[in-house]
Amino acid sequence: MTTRASKRWYPFNTEQTVNLLGEIGPLVLFFIVNGIAGVTAGTWSLIISTVLSLILSMVMLGRPPTMPFIAGGVSIAFGFIALYTGDAMWVQIKVTIFNTLVALMLWAGMKTGRNFFQFVFGKTFHYTPEGWRKLTRNVAWFFLFTAAINEAVRLGFNGVEIWTSDHVFTGIDIWVFFKLFIVMPVTALFFWWQVRVMQQYRLPEPSPALAQKPSSK
Repeated sequence: MTTRASKRWYPFNTEQTVNLLGEIGPLVLFFIVNGIAGVTAGTWSLIISTVLSLILSMVMLGRPPTMPFIAGGVSIAFGFIALYTGDAMWVQIKVTIFNTLVALMLWAGMKTGRNFFQFVFGKTFHYTPEGWRKLTRNVAWFFLFTAAINEAVRLGFNGVEIWTSDHVFTGIDIWVFFKLFIVMPVTALFFWWQVRVMQQYRLPEPSPALAQKPSSK
């Protein structure tokens, strides 16, 4: 009963939890290091912590999770571009480019009959074709929305400096703060909602006994 109640309010499995923490951790470290030692050190901390989070997720899950490895690889690549150019804008704009491309990929998959989520998670989760289609559509719209809001915050606070008694918050600080305390919670709530919505499209899991072929004697 306790397990069922906890699943109702926290329906994320181990993989989803590891992925979420792997996304939040590097951003928290980037925010802290950027405020203490500057954007270059912050970018290095983002790259190194992203690599470590990918290694940790692979150790914990026993395999490389698809989406975190793609997102992590893009984060590392844009981090090095930011270091090479000396412009932290590349760390920010990575979210806009990546989320837009993911949304377009999901829509293209639906149009061509190659549902990305069903292909990647079809052996773990069992939903009706309509369920997979609605999940893909909702996630595509959400990624496009987060890409647009990311760009709005990036451009809106570009060059802004907010002075406090003992610290100066730049546009980068505000962007990271927005990502951590607004976008991340909203993302967690969105996928929590999607997990609950998808329950109505859930199919019975195939029995292992039925999957085994009868032995011939």
